[in-house]
Amino acid sequence: MTGAVVAGALAVATLNAISGVLGAWLWYRGEPLEERSSHAFWVMLRVGQGSSLTLAVAVGSLAAAGKYSNVDLFYLYALLPLAVGFVAEQLRVVSAQTILDQRGLEDAAAVGRLPEEEQRGVVAAIVRRELGVMALSALVVVFLALRAAGTAHGF
Repeated sequence: MTGAVVAGALAVATLNAISGVLGAWLWYRGEPLEERSSHAFWVMLRVGQGSSLTLAVAVGSLAAAGKYSNVDLFYLYALLPLAVGFVAEQLRVVSAQTILDQRGLEDAAAVGRLPEEEQRGVVAAIVRRELGVMALSALVVVFLALRAAGTAHGF
């Protein structure tokens, strides 16, 4: 059973690494509105998040069945990616307001009164910030999943 848990944790790490690296690259380039690669990032991010949830459910099911890891830290590493994803989503939600505040804009209606080129700049800055937050969260999940794989003993 330990091998299956380790394989699951490594799968979570791999899937999140793909989205994390792609997101970091898009953020670095500063072109998050490029449709194909941006779409691929968001799809891979959600796949990685789903894999984290699947691992947490599997680990919970094993615990309910009476099969436990010998290392208590394993549970922290296996379940913490869910909290990381939740916090990242909350930060993503406030990204728009942060950008508006930085530019002295009150709300979306104020953005609508800007010239079209400035509107695009504001939207690009918001999307870039969201992309950076979520890419960073995926990379944190990679670390946690690798730690989970390293502490998955005794199942």
